Amino acid sequence: MNRHPIRTMLALTLFLGVLATAFAPPPAMAAPITLTYANFPPASTFPCIQMERWSREIEKRTNGQVKINTFPGGTLLPAKNIFDGVIAGTADIGNFAMSYQPGRFPVSEAADLPLGFPSARVASLALYDLIDKYKPNEFGQVKILTLFTCPPADFMTSKPVRTLKDLKGMELRVSGTGVDVVKNLGGIPIAMPQSETPEAIQKGIVKGVVSSLEVLKDMNYAAYCPFATDTSLFVVSFAVVMNRDKWNALPADVKKAMDDLRVEQAEWTGRYVDGHVAEALTWSKQKYNHEVIQLPAADKAEIKKLMKPIIDGYIKKVSAQGLPGAEIVADVERLTKKYEKNK
Repeated sequence: MNRHPIRTMLALTLFLGVLATAFAPPPAMAAPITLTYANFPPASTFPCIQMERWSREIEKRTNGQVKINTFPGGTLLPAKNIFDGVIAGTADIGNFAMSYQPGRFPVSEAADLPLGFPSARVASLALYDLIDKYKPNEFGQVKILTLFTCPPADFMTSKPVRTLKDLKGMELRVSGTGVDVVKNLGGIPIAMPQSETPEAIQKGIVKGVVSSLEVLKDMNYAAYCPFATDTSLFVVSFAVVMNRDKWNALPADVKKAMDDLRVEQAEWTGRYVDGHVAEALTWSKQKYNHEVIQLPAADKAEIKKLMKPIIDGYIKKVSAQGLPGAEIVADVERLTKKYEKNK
C-alpha cells in the first residue's frame, strides 16, 4: 500500500510534464522581415556596391531578422520613378539621384553646386549633415537611411585641356548639374546617353565627357579619352530612402540597426568610391598611358569666379521659396572645410 499518495502524484505530474515538453513541437521562429531595395545603375557601379554592403550589414546586425532583396539596373523601378515608387510602396527602399528631378529637392541641390568638393567622402558627409540640420520637407514622406555623393566631376577629353582657353567651343557630353557649368566655362554641353558616348567620342561628335573619373575604368573611357583635367567641378548627390509605413512597422531593434548605420554608410561609400577613382587612374595610366592635367593656379581661381553666377542663382531661387539660401550654401562650405580637415 502506498503510504505517500501526494508524493506519488507530484512525481507522476512532474514526469508527465517532462514527457510533454520532450515531445512538444519546437516554438515557431518569427518569420524574417523581407524588404525590397530598388536601384537604377548597373550592379557593378558604386551606388549598387554600397547597396549590397548596406544590405549585408543590416542582415548581419539584425542576426538574420531582416532579409533585403536588391534590384540593381532599374529592374524594379527606373531611375526617375524610384522616389515616388518608394512613397507608393512599389519598393520598400530605393536609391536615387536628386538631380534627376530638378526643383523637387531644393536643399539637396546645394550639394550639387560647383563648390569644389575635394572628394566623395567629404561631399557625402557634408550632404548628410546638411540634410540632418534642415530636415527639409522634400524628404517628409519617406525615412532617410543614408546619403552620399559621387566623386567630384572632371573633364575627360580626346584632346588635352591644359588651360581654360582649351575648353572654348569644345563639345562635351554632360548631364544635369553640369550643363550650366560647361556653358559658363566656355564649352558646349551635349546631352546623350552614356551608352552612345564612346562612339560619339571616336567619331569626334563630342570631344569628351564631364564626370567623376571612375568611369575611365568602369566604362573604359580611358580608351577614348587619353586626358583628364583635374577641376573638381561638382558632385551628384544620392539618397537612400524607405517607405514611411514600412519603417513605422519595423521592430525597435531593427530601426536602431538602420539608424546606427546612416552616417557610417555615408562615409563608407565616400571612401570606397574615392578609392575606386584612384584604382581607375592607376589602371588607365598602366593600360593607356593616361595623363591627368593640373590647371594653372590662375585658371583654378577663374573657375571659382565663373561658377559664382550659378551659386548666386541657386541662392536667389531657393530664397524665393522661403528657404535660407545663403545660409544653406555657407553651411555646405563650412562642412566641406570641417571634413576636409577631419580625415
